[in-house]
Amino acid sequence: MKIITWNVNGIRAALKKDALSWAFAQSPDCLCLQEVKARPEQLNEEQRRALQYPFAWNPAKRAGYSGVATFYGDRPDEIQFGLDDPTFDGEGRVVRTRQQDFVLFNVYFPNGQRGRERLEYKLKFYARLLKLCDELHRRGERIVITGDFNTAHMPMDLKNPKENETTSGFLPEEREWVQRFLDHHFVDAYRCLYPERIQYTWWTYRFDARARGIGWRLDYFLVSKALMPKVQDVTIHDDVLGSDHCPVEILME
Repeated sequence: MKIITWNVNGIRAALKKDALSWAFAQSPDCLCLQEVKARPEQLNEEQRRALQYPFAWNPAKRAGYSGVATFYGDRPDEIQFGLDDPTFDGEGRVVRTRQQDFVLFNVYFPNGQRGRERLEYKLKFYARLLKLCDELHRRGERIVITGDFNTAHMPMDLKNPKENETTSGFLPEEREWVQRFLDHHFVDAYRCLYPERIQYTWWTYRFDARARGIGWRLDYFLVSKALMPKVQDVTIHDDVLGSDHCPVEILME
């Protein structure tokens, strides 16, 4: 099974750049997009045809903001939206689907850079998702969480860790929440397979950062430990353009 995740920073902009044609050409079983910033009805007929796959789309209530969409080849056995909590579910940040023998979460985690209130919101979002995952694990479910986590876990996951110790996205309390998922029966699949490899998935549009290799690894596949033996590879496609993030792919048996 092949799953691709990509924060497209606006699906209409990505379609205008023809960026998504690369993703669909890979024939993924699932394509998980974050920050789509639109509702399906806002796409014109040509844009809808370019999507190629059926989808489960969770837009934000606020126009032009957030939103996630999961595109699938075979219809999932189950589709759910949000975290079953009105505190978070108006922002269109989660699509949950049942894929074969696991539950797939497509998640766009909040950004904590707009002040302390949003940082607290982000940390509570992590807590709510982990609570749901803990319950699923207790019931014997296996889980894949993918998307833009908006946090670099370890110093090797960003170019300039020292300079960003007080920047949201690399704060100790944010990094601790990523670690909590790993302490609760999840594995960072890419880092497990490539413990020393340095690659990034996001670059600011400023300062020519991407060309200069100044990036962050913000996009992950967290996989239940029980599912990790099925993971064959994780690929960061940092040569694929079209967004300030690049696509990441997992291949599973």
